[in-house]
Amino acid sequence: MSEIPPSHRPIRPLHLAFAVDGGAQHRERYEVPYYVELARLAERGALDFVTLDDSPPPAGGSAGRFDALAVLTQVAPATDRIGLVAAVTAPHPGPVPVPAGIVLLDRVSRGRAGWTPLVPDPGTAAATTPPRDGPENAAGLHDVTSAGPEPSEGRPVIAVDATLEGPRETAARHADVAYVRVGGPHSERMAYEARTDLRRRAAAYGRDPDRLTVLASLAVELFDPADAVVLADLFGDWRRDGIIDGFHVRPADPRRDLARLVNATVPVLQQRGLFRRFQPGTTLREHLGLDQPVSRAVSRPAGRAEGRSVG
Repeated sequence: MSEIPPSHRPIRPLHLAFAVDGGAQHRERYEVPYYVELARLAERGALDFVTLDDSPPPAGGSAGRFDALAVLTQVAPATDRIGLVAAVTAPHPGPVPVPAGIVLLDRVSRGRAGWTPLVPDPGTAAATTPPRDGPENAAGLHDVTSAGPEPSEGRPVIAVDATLEGPRETAARHADVAYVRVGGPHSERMAYEARTDLRRRAAAYGRDPDRLTVLASLAVELFDPADAVVLADLFGDWRRDGIIDGFHVRPADPRRDLARLVNATVPVLQQRGLFRRFQPGTTLREHLGLDQPVSRAVSRPAGRAEGRSVG
């Protein structure tokens, strides 16, 4: 896209995420070992994180509801570096507390948790809503340590699907990561305009736009290794032109498409110097280049301890 000014070209590393809940609903996709396998594969490919949504139980299968958070809490001890982002339904519209389960996931994973808050909306399948747990800091983000046990990194990463107008405003004000679903012949322009819009809105809230990672969410089908190389070309072109900060891959077949992404797309990107060969840290905030939030537990005035004066 020659019309994009050079100042918009990227200086940040390419970010990659993968939705492990795509594809047809087979029985194994309601079993934890399946997600452990996928998360480990994504980790081997040095991806930033995987995402998993709540969903209904399999048709005619066992009773109960598929619980993304419960699954990822069991995946966490079986992995070391990959970020784990759960899309969890909030109980009602409006600001809501970060679920205790997300805080637990952050502790179990030692700082690798992320949360996509969802609220049922009559007009759409779901809408996002901001977290609420304590005073906002200057960036418009919330200190969630009042929710219960303190997360290992101060606050789990907040990821918002910012495709629609309402969630986009939420993402600009509160999110660390924003997804924008694009497709069709104008995908490149859609992604560029969405990133530009989100950065403008974030700046209007007094935030540093560079602290918001904007990912193009793409539906993909990698039938053979040649498709994986074509995908690497697309990723490279969009990164070179400053279209987007990275990609959230929504596969047709998670096991097949993730294997081809890790074994073919990622090596091509690495060979071209466009993607890292290993995660630089052990937490999701480190993968995304985010500072650790300062919680109230570590921001007390000097010379004062809990419940008594010093000296």
